[in-house]
Amino acid sequence: MTTSAADLRPAQGIGWRTPLVIIICGCAIALLSFGPRSSVGFFIQPMGRDLSLGRDVFGLALALQNLLWGLGQPVAGAIADRFGVLRVMWVGALLYAGGLLMMRYATTPLSLDLSAGVLIGFGLSGCSFNLVLSAFSKLLPPEKRGIALGAGTAAGSFGQFLFAPFGVALIDNFGWQSALIVFAGLMLLILPLSLALATPPATSANVPVVEQQSFRTALAEAFGHRSYVLLVLGFFTCGFQLAFITVHLPAYLSDRGVTAQTGGWVIAAIGLFNIVGSLGVGWLQNIFPKRYILSVIYFTRALSILVFISFPITPFSAIAFGAITGLTWLSTVPPTSALVALMFGTRWFATLYGFAFVSHQVGGFLGVWLGGIVFEQFGSYTPIWWLAVLFGVLSALINLPIVEAPVARPVAQPA
Repeated sequence: MTTSAADLRPAQGIGWRTPLVIIICGCAIALLSFGPRSSVGFFIQPMGRDLSLGRDVFGLALALQNLLWGLGQPVAGAIADRFGVLRVMWVGALLYAGGLLMMRYATTPLSLDLSAGVLIGFGLSGCSFNLVLSAFSKLLPPEKRGIALGAGTAAGSFGQFLFAPFGVALIDNFGWQSALIVFAGLMLLILPLSLALATPPATSANVPVVEQQSFRTALAEAFGHRSYVLLVLGFFTCGFQLAFITVHLPAYLSDRGVTAQTGGWVIAAIGLFNIVGSLGVGWLQNIFPKRYILSVIYFTRALSILVFISFPITPFSAIAFGAITGLTWLSTVPPTSALVALMFGTRWFATLYGFAFVSHQVGGFLGVWLGGIVFEQFGSYTPIWWLAVLFGVLSALINLPIVEAPVARPVAQPA
């Protein structure tokens, strides 16, 4: 993969944007954007009681959020790749804040779909850690990218660690309405932080010749590449498992007599241990093949779910499950994003990673939606847990044949 001069230094003319500043601000954005959406499961029961809405209603709204986040990601990525990250992040942050504020005043299934589903979903596609990772890939020198990708992912996990007990405390002491207003206000902090991640518009002058592709050519190359397709298919499982656990685990634990406070610490444990997992994988991928790391992660998740649902649920077993799950939670992201950059370079990174993320979020949509439907029909989440185990094993196998090498480009194709 050819590296341009722009890859080796911060954006010209803005001397304060050192690699450290870029990483710190990017991690802060990842923390803020991932926090509220990872805490949304704690709003299901209090909002359901006050608004007389079933879990299937919340399941559909949050499934829409995951789906639209995924569908919006390639569009946001393509715009960011072409015109720069800054404006995309600003629009995303404003949509996110607006969705949280509208969710506070939601009273019907439709208003919940529009707020928690449409606005927050599209907001996340514009300001989540996916765009942060794209900015890291474009602004940081190659030797700093691996640990930066791990740090950005870990920061999202730290947001989960902070926002889960914080959200529970806000709901318990001030009500879910006030909690949503506080969350909305915090999203506005993304606006000034994103100044550090501004990337220049793509022109032939700042894009290496080998990476001067049109949008259509880049997509045709990626989806004609077997390893990319396998990577995308495997990422489906990650979304299915993560979204189902994020949204439905608090209610699942409550159904089994585990208190909401303990449930908050379970979600927090996932976030805390994912910091270790994400940073650890960010380091390990420089030593071991990324495809093997992904296979181990997916198989470990499947095994941990199997053990968790096979024994009685206690506070200890719930927190232990949170810790083990945390180690594998977002640790798929650094090797997945690194493989995309390795195969295709950074020119259309946000776009191509965005399409991989569509698969992730289609899985998330099904995990959340089917979780709500199955519970309302059968009063149990058991079928979804077993489906999560099956998908984990399949993804562990799917990632093994991936070839870790740049795609062959015998002739440069200018945009």
